[in-house]
Amino acid sequence: MKKGKSDRQGRAKEPEQELSEERKSYLSGLKRYRDKGVVIKIDGKEADIGEWNKIFEVRDSSFYMADFVADQDTGRLKEIRFDRVYNK
Repeated sequence: MKKGKSDRQGRAKEPEQELSEERKSYLSGLKRYRDKGVVIKIDGKEADIGEWNKIFEVRDSSFYMADFVADQDTGRLKEIRFDRVYNK
């Protein structure tokens, strides 16, 4: 049986709760990037925050993978692209 992490009060977290908190943290990070001008794209289109949960979809034959795209002149991050990857 897998043990979850503990919260700030030392109570054990359920694995599903832990995953949800990891997702929230990841999405919060994406929002910080977006707020700094980094474009977030899913399947080739700029995505609204409401669409971002899609990147966590995992199916038998596919999942989403992130590519981090830098500006060639400055080297600064300009886009994060999430594309569905198929594993056969």
